[in-house]
Formats: sequence, C-alpha cells, structure tokens
Amino acid sequence: MTKNKIEDLRDHLFETIEALKCEEKPMDLARAKAISEVAQTIINSAKVEVDAMRVMDAASLGTDFIPTQRRSSLPLLPPRNRGDRS
Repeated sequence: MTKNKIEDLRDHLFETIEALKCEEKPMDLARAKAISEVAQTIINSAKVEVDAMRVMDAASLGTDFIPTQRRSSLPLLPPRNRGDRS
C-alpha cells in the first residue's frame, strides 16, 4: 500500500506556499523550486497512470495514489483525443 496519496501532495504544496508567505522566516526560494519540481514529476506520473487506466478501460481499478471512489454526482471524463496534449 502506498504511503502518500494525492491529498498528501496537495497538503505539502499548500504548506510550501504558506512557508513562502511567512514574513518572519520565508522558505528559501531554491528549496521551494525543488519541491515544485518534484511535485510536478509526481503529477506527471499520476497523469500517466490515469491515461493507462483509460486505455485499459480500468478506471474502476484505480491506483494506490489516486483514490478510486468518485462522487456519484460527477460524470466520468471522456477519453482524451490523441491530439490533446493538456
């Protein structure tokens, strides 16, 4: 079982923003940039997982990082077009 989930990543990123805004002792910009770069790598990895689930039509399987439960009021997203790079 994965220790960290997407919610944990969000928490860390918001903590970084708060630390940058701290007037008494703001976080070093180089450290904040390193956190941002690692977070982006994790996000890109999650995007690959989601795309793989779409290709395998296995959205219900989920991953340890991204929860499989969804709110019933939210529709499933359609598969992306191959030309869509977003």
